Amino acid sequence: MRKRTLISSAVAVTAAGAITIAGTVVAQAQETGDEALAAAIDAILTDKRLTDSQIGVTVADANTGEVLYERGGAKRAIPGSNDKLTTTAAALEQLGGDFTYSTEVAGDRPADGVVAGDLYLRGFGDPTILEADYDRMAEDLAAQGVSTIDGDLVADDTAFDAVRSGTEWGWADLQYTYAAEVSALTVASGNDYNAGSVRVFVKPGAAAGDPAQISMAPANDYVEIVNNATTGTATSVVVDRDPHDNVIRISGTVKAGTTGTYATRSVIEPTQLAADVFADSLAEAGITLNGDLRFGEATPQGLETLASHQSMTLTELTGVVLKPSNASVAEALFKTLGYEATGKGTFASGKAATYAGIEPYGVDTGPIRQVDGSGISRHNMMTSNMLTDLLVGAKKADWFGTWYDSLPIACQDGTLASRMCGTPAAANVRAKTGSMTSVSALSGYVTDADGRELVFGIVVNDFLWSTVKDIEDKIAVAVASHSTATTEAEISTFSSEVDTPDFAELEAEAEEAAFPAEGEMPASLECTWYEPAIC
Repeated sequence: MRKRTLISSAVAVTAAGAITIAGTVVAQAQETGDEALAAAIDAILTDKRLTDSQIGVTVADANTGEVLYERGGAKRAIPGSNDKLTTTAAALEQLGGDFTYSTEVAGDRPADGVVAGDLYLRGFGDPTILEADYDRMAEDLAAQGVSTIDGDLVADDTAFDAVRSGTEWGWADLQYTYAAEVSALTVASGNDYNAGSVRVFVKPGAAAGDPAQISMAPANDYVEIVNNATTGTATSVVVDRDPHDNVIRISGTVKAGTTGTYATRSVIEPTQLAADVFADSLAEAGITLNGDLRFGEATPQGLETLASHQSMTLTELTGVVLKPSNASVAEALFKTLGYEATGKGTFASGKAATYAGIEPYGVDTGPIRQVDGSGISRHNMMTSNMLTDLLVGAKKADWFGTWYDSLPIACQDGTLASRMCGTPAAANVRAKTGSMTSVSALSGYVTDADGRELVFGIVVNDFLWSTVKDIEDKIAVAVASHSTATTEAEISTFSSEVDTPDFAELEAEAEEAAFPAEGEMPASLECTWYEPAIC
């Protein structure tokens, strides 16, 4: 609200902003409430890093949708991982929280320990399946008395199409987990569920100068390792996958006497990696495979399901996507939405199913474009208005509690674990981050100083600096400190508690972001995508 003073006599305003009435100086009332919030956000947006950038900021009441602040709210921009908000909302709406993925082993009924024909390994998109899960399915076969597969092992990934990467995924990104190829039959490298990837562990040898010791998870013969790393006095290791084949080259040094380091890299054709891993699982279970490996063929009708694996529920999986911003799981969900709707998992069918899942909650999909599930594509276009519409509308969904609980919490977990600490936003803001070079976003929920629940959407594009995360945080803190009585000065005081990076360092980092060194991920990505995470 704006406090006003009715003035009917001769009035003059001093240079200091006070009001003179008939020789008496009266302090001018400051704006409070929504006007103060707007002024505070406008001031935050004067940061020189935003000069000539594209900015969309919307703040609204979480229950009524009433807009408290909007600047560029209808402008389309690349949302980065804010894209995962729509993917997960649509998945919960269309698939339900109890949804699980199944991976099946099918073949003829064994006779005298022999499966007489081919054995089919059929995937439906599970991005969380691990080497240990393939081991268990092989052990289940052995427990049934199976000792020999007389035919081939056939990897069935036909639930999804053969398009492995999304539109406009950058070439420089493809070896990293956040741009891993998407397959209906895959394997994850660890309990953080980076599907279609292998984790390379680099440990020191016995003495300085010795070759580094290398191992992979999952263990496999599909990926070739070229090890030029040695044991030294410091750890500085480069791990690079060749652009067009599954050769991972390791160089540099790993410090003697330490536990070493690791890096995770995506593979080309993850279906073949999964088949290789399961073939090894069969061998370890004492089952002989007489035939070869075949790929991309549908499982014939009439075969028996001899073993299977069920994933965690979508309720659990939503947190796996949103808190650490897991891209490979989001992409699997996107194609799964399409598969469940049409019988074929494609990027196009995933888009249609995603739109159908969010439109009932007040989201106008006409002005936006979503071409993948994770936000890696620069063809994705959303607006801060649309994001806040989704945040408001989702409160009416029966799955809202799952979705809300899965969002990162400021200064507590996920991609917000180290942000907004020591401010009114800490342990208050629940929001999804978005991070790529010259792309940054933050959209979510916050309770203001009056106890009113608000939503906000922030999408910034086309900045040349390495980061604008602190600007987003200042806006979130401003919203958290908003009340009907709080002044702009008070809101600005709270926002100033957010650490502002050194501009000289930011300029140097901006150059590194544009031209990353060989084997280094670009700067300004999600903090959880680095190894180890930098949150």
